[in-house]
Amino acid sequence: MLKNLFYFIDKLDLLKPETPALWGKMTARHMVEHLISAVQMGNGKLSVDCFNSPEKLPVLKRFLMSERPLPKLFINPLIGPDLVQLKFSNLDEAKENLKKEIDDYELYFQQNPEVKPVNATFGELNKEEWDKFHQKHFTHHLSQFGLIDPGK
Repeated sequence: MLKNLFYFIDKLDLLKPETPALWGKMTARHMVEHLISAVQMGNGKLSVDCFNSPEKLPVLKRFLMSERPLPKLFINPLIGPDLVQLKFSNLDEAKENLKKEIDDYELYFQQNPEVKPVNATFGELNKEEWDKFHQKHFTHHLSQFGLIDPGK
């Protein structure tokens, strides 16, 4: 069963600027801003190309829809190994923006139920696939900061 994205927002309320990552380079604010970009891919505001070949997509989508977690320390080719420049002035502002983007995500699919925005890794995704992606992606990053147990 997919968890509602607002479940994860409640957990993010526990995140503080000084909360350390258990792995990886991201700061708390980098992680929230990274999640914003991912939600924007799903709500039609950020258009990206898929970096994987069409031949790989069926296998990748099977992984996406499975219960297997996202791998730690994955280097997203769209981002590269370095941290991206921060856009918001502080963590609270970034959290508020993430909440707005999630609202926009839900509204986008209510108004466009057949749309399939492109995910950089998995290609075109429908609403169910985007929900699963966000569940995995939020679980991955919130567990990165010790905010949730990925097994729950």
